[in-house]
Amino acid sequence: MTRERRRDLSYGLIAIGSVAAASLIGQVATYPNLASWYAGLTKPWFNPPNWIFAPVWTTLYVLMGYALWRILRLPGTEQRRAALAAFFTQLGLNALWPWMFFGANSTALGLVNIVPQLAIILFTIWLFYRLDRLAASCLVPLGLWVAYASCLNAALWFLNS
Repeated sequence: MTRERRRDLSYGLIAIGSVAAASLIGQVATYPNLASWYAGLTKPWFNPPNWIFAPVWTTLYVLMGYALWRILRLPGTEQRRAALAAFFTQLGLNALWPWMFFGANSTALGLVNIVPQLAIILFTIWLFYRLDRLAASCLVPLGLWVAYASCLNAALWFLNS
């Protein structure tokens, strides 16, 4: 195996591991609270069915992993470091949101997280765009979904406060 292949493989493992860890951390807080707390909330008309979340998030995490892998493969510049810092910040907020929303049973805490999370996702897309347009485009669906989720979170807070 060439040095470049080993490097790509190691970056792939970092990307897959990071994104998979964020997903698993979030699931631990989400699933125990779906049937109890979340099911009892008053929901807005645009609340999607629960079954939609797994395929949507699986797709988003795959796209995030691929985008991260593409950025990791670039030369180690200051721009790359800033883009990676923004990416891992949004990924951390992404993993923390289910704990604040579902784990703490708090629509308000969810909002405290998701609003800056969306801002950092948009910033990450901009930073990625400056380095790799395909990587940036892979994060656009995440930005759109989190914008939608922000509206949903706000509506749930409003309807249940």
